[in-house]
Amino acid sequence: MDTAEKIIIFCFLLEGVCCRDFNIYLPEKIKALSGSRVIIKCIFEIEEQYDKCLTEKAKGVWLKDGTDRNRNVVFYSSTSSQNSFIRGNITGKLKDKDCTTVFYDLRSNHGGRYYFRIEGEDKLKQTYKQASVSIDVIESPPKPRVQLYVEQKEVQGQEEVLEGSSVSLRCSAETLCSSPPPTLTWSSTPRIPLSDSSRLQELISDLNFTATHREHGVTFTCTITYQLQDKSKTAQDSITVHVQYSPKNTAVSVLPSSSVLEGIKFNINHRNNQNPSIIYTWSRESEGQLKQLQTGQNLTFNRTDPTHRGWYHCTAQNQHGSQNSSVILDIQCE
Repeated sequence: MDTAEKIIIFCFLLEGVCCRDFNIYLPEKIKALSGSRVIIKCIFEIEEQYDKCLTEKAKGVWLKDGTDRNRNVVFYSSTSSQNSFIRGNITGKLKDKDCTTVFYDLRSNHGGRYYFRIEGEDKLKQTYKQASVSIDVIESPPKPRVQLYVEQKEVQGQEEVLEGSSVSLRCSAETLCSSPPPTLTWSSTPRIPLSDSSRLQELISDLNFTATHREHGVTFTCTITYQLQDKSKTAQDSITVHVQYSPKNTAVSVLPSSSVLEGIKFNINHRNNQNPSIIYTWSRESEGQLKQLQTGQNLTFNRTDPTHRGWYHCTAQNQHGSQNSSVILDIQCE
């Protein structure tokens, strides 16, 4: 092996040596709610030659919007948090290269880009300029989103739900970096049990039920709540469910009463509010047979006489079914 070959092999072996360097691992961006606190996960590395300098006496520094140590220091672990630009606490153990930090009571002026600096004994003074975390502070939480699923398929707009269908209302929300984490709650009439699940970077709550006529026209509201130190902040989204069903709870009434004086005008009204709309068909019992009279929600007689006595029946019908209601009319002679 000649000299040139030896040099090439030596350089290859040298490049293969693994050496620690000054590195840091931070979230790239954090969106936080004004008045909340955030946790910044932070791990750093140092060159091996400085290991002996990283002791219990090590201090952590956060710099904002730049890496100039003198002008941009906003938090220094060796001084009182009350005297810092931003109140906080390094919860990680710096000796173990854990720089995890909590910032409290964020305000709009706290938004910006933050860099970390480690200060140990002797010559260990390093500002990590290669990576930073950007904190975006917003005043109000983003609205959650409510979606309607019928038989596990998403329904767009104000489409109708057929009674008996399996319904799921899904509320999803972007979770801001906040501690404690936000919660999702449902409000509706009638009250229905909810089941919720969570995902990474997203909060989800599902409200599951079988559609009945009782849910027709009911508005379901999902509220996201962030509990801050001195108050809470909320945002909401709502959806109104429209259920189609066969006629139910129909009733017939006579005005002014079912006992009417001869010669008086009276009205028989079929009280109902259904979805979809109903066709009303009136009939009267005559000699054991039903005689159809007319259609419409009201049956009116301008002047009564004894021949109007008897049973009156109303059939309420739509494409999903029908229901019958009856009333007896008594005509009193003057």
